[in-house]
Amino acid sequence: MSKITMKTPLVEIDGDEMTRVLWELVKEKLLLPFIDLKTEYYDLGLLNRDDTDDKVSAESAHAILRLGVGVKCATITSNSARQEEYGLKHLHPSPNATIRAILDGTVFRKPITVSCINPSVSTWKAPIVIGRHAYGDVYKAAEMAVDGPGKAELVYTGENGKEQRMTVAEFKGAGIVQGMHNYDSSIRSFARACFLYALEEKLPIWFASKDTISKIYDGRFKAIFGEVYETEFKEKCTTAGISYFYTLIDDAVARVVKGEGGFLWACKNYDGDVMSDMIASASGSLAMMTSVLVSPSGVFEYEAAHGTVQQHYYRWKKGEKTSTNPVALIFAWTGALAKRAELDNTPELADFAKKLETAVLHTIEEGEMTSDLAKLANPVPVTTLNSWEFIEAVRRRIQVLQETGL
Repeated sequence: MSKITMKTPLVEIDGDEMTRVLWELVKEKLLLPFIDLKTEYYDLGLLNRDDTDDKVSAESAHAILRLGVGVKCATITSNSARQEEYGLKHLHPSPNATIRAILDGTVFRKPITVSCINPSVSTWKAPIVIGRHAYGDVYKAAEMAVDGPGKAELVYTGENGKEQRMTVAEFKGAGIVQGMHNYDSSIRSFARACFLYALEEKLPIWFASKDTISKIYDGRFKAIFGEVYETEFKEKCTTAGISYFYTLIDDAVARVVKGEGGFLWACKNYDGDVMSDMIASASGSLAMMTSVLVSPSGVFEYEAAHGTVQQHYYRWKKGEKTSTNPVALIFAWTGALAKRAELDNTPELADFAKKLETAVLHTIEEGEMTSDLAKLANPVPVTTLNSWEFIEAVRRRIQVLQETGL
């Protein structure tokens, strides 16, 4: 059986810990036997980011801008504990935040559903898609610790030298202070991306923030979303039968757990980070969610929505075969391959990506799954598989699909 050819490379971004181990296994067992895989490789493992003073993170993002499609493994965001563990020279920002800032995109996350697993929220009948703003707020915040009494101020100096100044806090003792920002242009791109996605997927759209408390910061998000809807998308949404709804974030959460699902929930950066994990977990598993960063310039980055599975990695280093769920990693590859096929007009590659997703879903629905899904499945499987066994079960099915042409 000849391998499927690719016209243009993908940007391949490697990561850390257990997901890095499974990343290589997915390529070895599920991709390389079937595809003449072309990638431009960037190692965003924590040590290489440190060795390159994190230049590699920006280089990978610019490569995505150049080639149009990237696929990314999960990566560590360093903190003081990681700095000590890995002997890092510096603490670097989240590589995801760096890439998202350069691409100026919006992250869309959608649960991967299977018939044998029901969501924890019994009223949900259709998946909830999270549209997460991918720039700014706490992920680009400046922060400091103060060691004693004093005054913290927020100061803006215009190009003309004029200052705006506001007292943040009068410190009576030690404490902490943080300053966040965002840009109107980025918020506007976020809103447009969400309305375009909702139209494409034919989904109602919700947007939620906390403008009653954050009257200026969150209020600007609300105002821009409303402006973009009224001036650019209201007529299109009305024609398509798609509704737009704004509410406070706490009200949105209450509505979500009582609703039927089947809508796009647009969230600010941190809200989207938290709520996408909640939606994924309630739908089955954090490893059962697709994630794609869509840039206004028309480029795409597909990734696993979960972390690096640190504790499983420590067990793997001791020689244990862990039951880590690789589904989101596989779907990151299939999403990127399908988009590459769409852009390059290579239907054979698109067909393979669809078949690989089918093979994954059939493997789970036919009772072969990792332990995170086994305790949720109905019927409960007789045995659970480790990651290697699960990937081998998927390989057998994709092999049959490719050979039979079904």
